[in-house]
Amino acid sequence: MENSTYEICYDELGDFLEIFFGEPTKCYTEEPESGIFVRKDQETDEVKSIGIISFKKRGTNILNDILLKINKKLPLNISG
Repeated sequence: MENSTYEICYDELGDFLEIFFGEPTKCYTEEPESGIFVRKDQETDEVKSIGIISFKKRGTNILNDILLKINKKLPLNISG
């Protein structure tokens, strides 16, 4: 796996999922679609985190779709 360090945070009340990859760095944020945020390292463009608003409402397959698009994998499955 590319990054062995990751952190998963889920806010049940706000239905917001965020996954961090690797060590924190200075980043910029893109919003490839409404409510989905991808943070990338300012110098390398490496994906450092993804955030999904209305995670459960969208359906948990949205996470797999995003991970596939950004070429990242997690060593577990996340379900709602």
